Amino acid sequence: MSERALWYVAHTYSGYENTVAASIEKAVENRNMRDLIHEVNIPMETVTEITDNGPKTVERKVFPGYVLVKMIMTDETWHLVRNVRGVTGFVGDGNKPIPLTEEEVASMGVEKKEVVVGYQVGDSVKITEGALESFLGIVEEIDLERSKVRVMVEMFGRETPVELELDQVEPVE
Repeated sequence: MSERALWYVAHTYSGYENTVAASIEKAVENRNMRDLIHEVNIPMETVTEITDNGPKTVERKVFPGYVLVKMIMTDETWHLVRNVRGVTGFVGDGNKPIPLTEEEVASMGVEKKEVVVGYQVGDSVKITEGALESFLGIVEEIDLERSKVRVMVEMFGRETPVELELDQVEPVE
């Protein structure tokens, strides 16, 4: 058994995701198991639907019929989640749940990594990793929503915009 909390996927009846998530949260509080079950999440996305009345922004479940649970897998936590009304089982091999990989969790955007940016538009920065490592440039744009920064880098005597992750550059003193 892992001592580290990992993300597991509980399969639910369609339309029961919110009820299941609320029931798990309530059971965790009632049994004082916050140290074993850390978080319950239903991945949502914001979508603009075009209707007869014009565009309308709605929240939609990314994976209908599934609830993500960050927990330390023990017999007790397995039974707690598995016995919630509306849960049909865990995603995995038979009765053995398989945790999501770090890449899967990152691609779903379940856990947001907060990056503190020590630079702003107009600042000189140095690229710290990637193909352009150690190049210097000027910050053109910072997109916190997408965790991206656009830097103007001089290559072959010409200014070229380069899009990087926020943590791939650092300010030049």
